[in-house]
Amino acid sequence: MGVVIPLEEDPGRGQNAVTQLQALVADEMETVNEFIRERMASEVPMVPELASHLINSGGKRLRPMLTIAASRMCGYEGKDHIKLAATVEFLHTATLLHDDVVDESNMRRGKKTARTIWGNQASVLVGDFLLGRAFKLMVETKSLRALEIIADAASIIAEGEVMQLAAAKDTGTTEDAYMRVISAKTAALFAAATEIGAVISGRDGGEAAALESYGRNLGIAFQLVDDALDYGGRAASLGKNTGDDFREGKITLPVVLAFRRGSAEERAFWQRTLQEGNRHDGDLEKAVELMNSHSALDDTILRAKHYGAIAIDALAIFPESSYRDALTALVEFCINRNH
Repeated sequence: MGVVIPLEEDPGRGQNAVTQLQALVADEMETVNEFIRERMASEVPMVPELASHLINSGGKRLRPMLTIAASRMCGYEGKDHIKLAATVEFLHTATLLHDDVVDESNMRRGKKTARTIWGNQASVLVGDFLLGRAFKLMVETKSLRALEIIADAASIIAEGEVMQLAAAKDTGTTEDAYMRVISAKTAALFAAATEIGAVISGRDGGEAAALESYGRNLGIAFQLVDDALDYGGRAASLGKNTGDDFREGKITLPVVLAFRRGSAEERAFWQRTLQEGNRHDGDLEKAVELMNSHSALDDTILRAKHYGAIAIDALAIFPESSYRDALTALVEFCINRNH
């Protein structure tokens, strides 16, 4: 089924980075989780049932942890970071519900997607409910700048979805075009999650900009590694079936690189399998073989490392602290993870 990419020498190193961050924000994240459970309550039983299916499905809660850690690194001592962290998770969950409908996905984090259980219409509507909850929470913090940042992120994420839809199954997609998609779809929320930590702490524009840069570049690196893992990872550790992107006809960076570097015959393969959706037994293995022959997976990881280095450099203006150390280690986790 393809080769597992050896992304790190020590398989536990990246996981230890997440454990380090989780330990620092454990008490506050418990409050965030309680807040999420409270705010996703509804008199309509399907709403919390469907929402909790995804929210409680074992995700690491990276984005809300980023908000907590960034605010603490900036010296914040109030309580609004709890509401903003919950806001980030609600927005993330809403986009996942919508994504699964658009992508017609059947699995996420090793479980059936909400759309396969409750249907597309319910998934979209509950996603809308969570967006409403997110914006209500933002208003409660009374931070107009935080509201502006997250509202902008929500719009950018939606634009990224539309860009991806327009480029769906288009093997002519360029690397620049693909990077614009993931910068909007994935990186925008990472950037917002970290930037608002500086904003509610009253830090100056330079520190807010640094945290925005950290989050944005971390998000890009995170997505690029996801792209590579879909062809070079293990299904059990990914929480989905290896090759889901291929079966869904998604044009990701490994495909873009393999297509551009391939022969006319190889490009015809990509057009048949992804653009036309005409896939046969053994095509996934052939796709992985072509990617390996053109170093498409390795080069995708190299690009992820490039963006990860930018993210780490963005933190250099902050004084040394356990939070800065944890955020730095998190970049290594996102790049080196094999799960």
